[in-house]
Amino acid sequence: GMGIEAICGGQCACATCHCLLDEASFVKLTPPGEDETELLESLDHYDAGRSRLTCQIIVSPECEALELTIGPEE
Repeated sequence: GMGIEAICGGQCACATCHCLLDEASFVKLTPPGEDETELLESLDHYDAGRSRLTCQIIVSPECEALELTIGPEE
């Protein structure tokens, strides 16, 4: 498995769990909320159509084949 830092423990407060999804995976998920979007927009490597915080992704059957890359350290 992959190691994801997630310093804030899933509270949408640190962005250390930033990931980049492929476009097909991104559209399968519920859209990011306002707090997540604000935090993501502050990152140097933010990509509006691909960036998510892994702590905010709701796991569902649609997640079975998600392809993601752990975001670069900020």
